Amino acid sequence: MWSFIELCDTLQLNEEQGFPTDILNYKKHFENPINIKEVENKIFDFKNKPAIRLYQAPPVRNFLVQNIDWKWLYWWHIDILEIKHNYIDKTTSWKYKITYINNLNEMKNAFHAINKIPKMNFLSLSE
Repeated sequence: MWSFIELCDTLQLNEEQGFPTDILNYKKHFENPINIKEVENKIFDFKNKPAIRLYQAPPVRNFLVQNIDWKWLYWWHIDILEIKHNYIDKTTSWKYKITYINNLNEMKNAFHAINKIPKMNFLSLSE
């Protein structure tokens, strides 16, 4: 008998899955960058992402990525504060806080440094 657990350093969400687009709105961010002070005391949560997933514990960072029609936008660093696993439904829920927000140039550089799969680059639409 075997079990499957994903080891992750990237929390990748789309809007339907709970990405906080009300706060992290890329169109507004590109025009007037969001300051970390606007989100530093907010705790975000998400429930029931498929699969049992483990994330790095603080002080080690995880990446927050917005999935926009299967193209990725790297917002940057988060700390996972709490993880809950549902072993029957095989889902993971968590709480996290944002510790750093990329500006537009950092978003571009992050994608090119980490991902390198051109069809997944959200910013290639605007380059």
